[in-house]
Amino acid sequence: MATVTWIKSTANEWLTFETFNISAVATVGVYIIWHGGQNPRVVYVGQGDVKARLTAHRGDKRILAYKTSGLLMVTWAEVSLAADRNGIERYLANRLSPLVGDSHPDVNSIEVNLPWAA
Repeated sequence: MATVTWIKSTANEWLTFETFNISAVATVGVYIIWHGGQNPRVVYVGQGDVKARLTAHRGDKRILAYKTSGLLMVTWAEVSLAADRNGIERYLANRLSPLVGDSHPDVNSIEVNLPWAA
């Protein structure tokens, strides 16, 4: 299993998807958007230029529809190599079954630590 570092706030809290300061993000990697609430679920798994992708997702009605289920949160991990990003995204999609999006790379998965693992 590969180990990645999932990003949290400076207060060691998960970032609120719609309101965290996205301007300072300068990472290429993989990311997870989920909603909290009584039955938390992963909403979206993706990869690429994190700032550009999350900026686009902030306007995606398919993702924003889940904020009625609980606060939308986000985290990401830097992954430089495109082949690694593809494999990690495939693993995360298989493992987390996101509610939105069904077009994930058709590659061998690369197992990584999940953000919520101790």
